Amino acid sequence: MTVTVAKWKVDEYHRMIAAGILDARRVELLKGEIVEMSPEGEPHAYFSSEAGEYLIRLLGDRATIRLSKPITLALDSEPEPDIAIVQRLGREYLEHHPYPQNIFWLIEYSDSSLDKDLEIKSKVYAEAKIPEYWVVNLKNRQLVVFREPQNGEYASKSTLTGGTIYPLAFPDVAISVNSIVSS
Repeated sequence: MTVTVAKWKVDEYHRMIAAGILDARRVELLKGEIVEMSPEGEPHAYFSSEAGEYLIRLLGDRATIRLSKPITLALDSEPEPDIAIVQRLGREYLEHHPYPQNIFWLIEYSDSSLDKDLEIKSKVYAEAKIPEYWVVNLKNRQLVVFREPQNGEYASKSTLTGGTIYPLAFPDVAISVNSIVSS
């Protein structure tokens, strides 16, 4: 028996949201599929919030830090990364969520969703040519850094447990890995 999965377009997904169909669900759209999001445990909520505040202080008015808000990508994807560091477009975001060209880099905090974030989401983000994507492995307190999107995958992947990282979009900004991984 062949199973056929119904695929959804971003505009259809938006209509479902507007109609209230998805109100009681924590979901995101990945490659046309509506995917349940893992519940956010206390460590996930704490570390992502602290890192968001740290980045707001560090980057000031150079970028907008969006916490757990949608971004709109090609290939019928509208994920909700834990932290999106995006261009400051102000009221333009009343008309649309950030598009790939508006995104400096993304951060996901992962415990139970680690495989999804390392495998599925890394490919979705690479296909959208997001220049940089970080995954915080909450179990091991590691920062996995993906860079150089090429052919639907990231060519560069490194794992950090401490030290300093300089984001590609802001090479003059030193970010403490500990402040991202274990605030």
